[in-house]
Amino acid sequence: MTDEFINFEQLSRSEWQKLHQQSNLLLTEKELEAIKSLNDRIDTIDVQEIYLPLISLIEIYKRSRDNLAFAKSIFLKKKESKSPFIIGISGSVAVGKSTTSRLLQLLLARTFPNKRVSLVTTDGFLYPNITLKKKGILNRKGFPESYDMERLLNFLDAIKNTKKAYAPIYSHEIYDVLPNRMQTIADPDFLIIEGINVFQNQQNNRLYISDYFDFSIYIDADSRQIEKWYLERFESLLELAKKDKTNYYHRFTTMSKSAVLSMARDIWKTINLVNLENYIEPTRNRAEVILHKANNHKIDKIFLKK
Repeated sequence: MTDEFINFEQLSRSEWQKLHQQSNLLLTEKELEAIKSLNDRIDTIDVQEIYLPLISLIEIYKRSRDNLAFAKSIFLKKKESKSPFIIGISGSVAVGKSTTSRLLQLLLARTFPNKRVSLVTTDGFLYPNITLKKKGILNRKGFPESYDMERLLNFLDAIKNTKKAYAPIYSHEIYDVLPNRMQTIADPDFLIIEGINVFQNQQNNRLYISDYFDFSIYIDADSRQIEKWYLERFESLLELAKKDKTNYYHRFTTMSKSAVLSMARDIWKTINLVNLENYIEPTRNRAEVILHKANNHKIDKIFLKK
């Protein structure tokens, strides 16, 4: 094991899949198709071999969290207060965070049919483009300073303590936060927070977003592989934008394929790769579980924090 995973136990896919007994909790290919991202790949075998064991592990963490909360309430001689079980999911752009998040949301809802499972992406907590322009950092969108981290922390604090909060919504079609649109999150039993920045902290602040998490996952892959997926996704976004002039990506559809791919490679190299290497990947070891992807988005290794 390399030094970068020194505090983790490594399991192969075959070892991991044995940690879950056979279950009837399976999804159909049609259901998987509905939740996966543009160029992501997932099938029912992945659900059985990777995600059902992960759900079992989350159940263990939830029982442990609930038992601790009950014991603390006795110790403090206070009535136990309900608090959502919060799961953080991080990783690079184009690595498959959204698919994993939606899949976990669906599996948790099936596993706990009487529980409310909500999902929020941190894209909504990006400053609006107009603010980024005023700050002179539009070209650093996605970097730590482009997020309203205080607002995100206030959202999480409200969820933990008042059970209801409002999250801004981001649109990839317009490449901006939607004005006057909010997602209402009310009294969830499970809350999934997905984004490239969920393990990062505020500038000059000692509080981490991850302090609010009860469980956390990092989606990992070789940066050269992620670049390939990023370019595939870029092409898919252009295809969808061809007939929609309001789509942010429509402006690139008149360019030749070679010019578009050259531009996308430059964006990857100068923005996304720099962000990954300097800010996203260094937070990887804050996760409880690291899911490592190989070719074709297949998870081949799992790292479980000791």
